[in-house]
Amino acid sequence: MCKNKNRRQLLISIILPAVIFVLAAAAAQRILIPKYQGAVIEGNFTEEYYRDKTPHDLLIIGNCESYENISPMELWSEFGITSFIRGNSNQLMSQSYYILMDALERETPKAVLLNVQAMEVAGQDTEEYNRMVFDGMPWGRNKWEGISASMMEGEHMVEYLFPILRYHSRWSSLEKEDFIYSWKEKPLTSFQGYYLRADIRPAAEFPRERRRADYTFPEENYQYLDRIREACEDKGIPLILMKAPSLYPEWPEPYEEQIEAYSQEHGLLYYNFLELMEETGLDMTRDTYDEGLHLNVYGAEKVARYLGAALQRELELPDHRQEPAIASYYEERLEAYEEEKARQAEEFEKLGYIAKFNEESE
Repeated sequence: MCKNKNRRQLLISIILPAVIFVLAAAAAQRILIPKYQGAVIEGNFTEEYYRDKTPHDLLIIGNCESYENISPMELWSEFGITSFIRGNSNQLMSQSYYILMDALERETPKAVLLNVQAMEVAGQDTEEYNRMVFDGMPWGRNKWEGISASMMEGEHMVEYLFPILRYHSRWSSLEKEDFIYSWKEKPLTSFQGYYLRADIRPAAEFPRERRRADYTFPEENYQYLDRIREACEDKGIPLILMKAPSLYPEWPEPYEEQIEAYSQEHGLLYYNFLELMEETGLDMTRDTYDEGLHLNVYGAEKVARYLGAALQRELELPDHRQEPAIASYYEERLEAYEEEKARQAEEFEKLGYIAKFNEESE
């Protein structure tokens, strides 16, 4: 009897501290993981896809040229097209592939639109961009393989498995939101993955880029483009290629020739909005918020109107506006979208900038 009691006490003395340590570490991890509620909201975009339970007829993938240049809410308002943008800052071709594969395990869209600017990018710039892509993705094969394919030197898988190892030094910079949203669901920061900006900064003159000896896209990017196309073909999903109308970085003719050749070889629709400025009605003195790098909401709506009409014409994407279950969700998001657009426009008119996104105002 005495031995059993001593054994129980010994087990309790070992297990209880271990349980307390694990719970404390889990709580600390929830607090320390960035909540992206300030100027940099893009870190929320990956996880917000999983909060949307409606089906999407159109999935849009790519880097910032995807989530800053097309308004899914305008696709809904004008055409009844359901869509979501699965894009992140500096999202690599490999990351777009794994993001897509993860999405295709959850749904089968009627079309996939890939922005092709990332075809020129050979590797990641900073570890923070990798984090924005993958931290919000549920664990599974695609997350593991995606991280493995894009990890930079000095990154370690264990820090993705246990984010507290990566973010342990954030204690000194924690804000109120870090505690609130450790236990409470964060507010949506995007509109179906779209980054809404209503400020206006006319296009500027960019410095000419140094000429290269070779403009051939990296072979690895071609491999992932093939894998994206083949994944779509396997499920009978049309793949559309797109170049957004961003004026910088430069999109030289050799890049255009390679995408045109690829799209023709594989029978893909391809829209280069740099060449469709007039048809789209874009005015780069009014339709950009950062001097021509990306469109503001007024430009993104123009691209959406052109694109929506083209996709309904070419692919006969359905109009869901008369379907109560879907329409209820989208009309609610559309109302929030219009309110945010009006709020930003009013603030920009008054201040000349939008405080939330203006680093100097923080």
